[in-house]
Amino acid sequence: MSFRLTRYGVREIVIGTVLVVCLWALVVWGLWGFWWWVAPLVVVLGLCWVWMLLFFRDPDRDIPRGEGLFVSPADGRVTDITNVGPESRLGCEGLRVGVFMSIFNVHVNRSPCDGRVEEVAYTRGAFLDARNPHASERNESAAIRMIHSHNGKEYPVLVRQIAGLVARRIVTDVSEGQVVSRGERIGMIKFGSRLELMLPRELVGDVRVRLGDRVRAGRSVLITCKKDEK
Repeated sequence: MSFRLTRYGVREIVIGTVLVVCLWALVVWGLWGFWWWVAPLVVVLGLCWVWMLLFFRDPDRDIPRGEGLFVSPADGRVTDITNVGPESRLGCEGLRVGVFMSIFNVHVNRSPCDGRVEEVAYTRGAFLDARNPHASERNESAAIRMIHSHNGKEYPVLVRQIAGLVARRIVTDVSEGQVVSRGERIGMIKFGSRLELMLPRELVGDVRVRLGDRVRAGRSVLITCKKDEK
């Protein structure tokens, strides 16, 4: 099984690696000098470096096949399943599923379904703890609005990347007009945060998750479409 790193973390990985190597070199030089006090710091930084590599891991996922499946856009824990109204960013009656990502989760985000990106909107805001009930509306975020086709009709699907108390770097790797596939990588949020998936009520059939469930991006099915009425 190969260990894959995401390209979204190249800057952090390079900086962290250079810093640790330089400090290790300083310790080696300190064996003949007066730098023994640096050794514990290097050990701690070395452990942080290993954690950083784990944070930026990007494992391949087996994407579920079949019609009418919406997969999780993020790894983490389901924190809320709530109804939304036409005043929401979705613009119609619908359902919102929120997923909280801790600093130990894979942070690469994936598309919940096939679709065409209609708009990518970035909103500046606060940096409350992503578990705070006010974080969804007040925190800095990026909203990816897609158009999903089902049974010959087009529906809006919204994915929101929401910054948290620690996470202050949102990477959105899609653009308007781009066509994406279910499970395709669409960006990441660095160092803990929240993802939301919003679907119109017309599309929502079965909700396959409950509060507290652990989910994986691109792999765990959150919602299935309504079955056609005959």
